[in-house]
Amino acid sequence: MYLLAFIGACVLVAMAPGVSTAVILRQTLRSGRGSGMAATLGNETGILLWGLAAAFGLSALLLASQLAYDVMRVTGAVVLVVMGAQALWQARKGGAAAVEVTPVDGCRRAYLAGLGTCVANPKAAVFAMSFLPQFVPQGADVPLTLVTLAVVWVLVDMLWYGLLVWAVTRAKDLLGRPAVKRRLEQVSGAVLVGLGVRLALEGR
Repeated sequence: MYLLAFIGACVLVAMAPGVSTAVILRQTLRSGRGSGMAATLGNETGILLWGLAAAFGLSALLLASQLAYDVMRVTGAVVLVVMGAQALWQARKGGAAAVEVTPVDGCRRAYLAGLGTCVANPKAAVFAMSFLPQFVPQGADVPLTLVTLAVVWVLVDMLWYGLLVWAVTRAKDLLGRPAVKRRLEQVSGAVLVGLGVRLALEGR
C-alpha cells in the first residue's frame, strides 16, 4: 500500500512542469531523442544522489547550513540563466548554429546539463528530505527503505520523461521546422531564465 501510494505521488511529481522538464525538452528539441534521454539520465542521477543523501542524513547538513544552501541556490540559478541565455542567443541566430558536435559529445553535454541543474538545485534536496520520509512504514529499516524509494522515484521519472521525449521526437516534422524551432528556443530560454531568477530570489 505504501509503495503504491508512493508510485502515485511520484507520477504526479514527474508530471508537474519544472526545471527538469524544461531542460529535457530543450535538449530533445535541439538534438533529438539521444540528447533528451541523456539529459533525463543526468537529471535522474541527480535525483538518485539527493535520495541517497536523504537516506543517510547528508541533506540535513545542507539544510542546517544557510551558507551552503545559499551557495547552491545561487549556483543553480546561474546555471539556469546561462542555459536560458544560450537558448535565446541560438533563437536570435535563427537556430543555424545548432551545436555542431558528435553524437557522443552532444549526449555528454546533455547528460551534464541534466545532472548539473538537478545537483545544483537545493530545492531538490529539500524536496527529497520532506517527500521520501513520508512513505517509510513504521518499524521499517529507514535508510534501506529510503534508498529503495529513491530508486523507485528514479524509475518512475525515467518512464515519464522517456514518454515525453518519445512524444516530442514523434512530432519532429512539426517541431523541427526552422520557425517553430526558433520560437521554441525563445520560449525555453525565457522559461529557464525565469526559473533561474526565481531560484536566485527565493529563500528556503
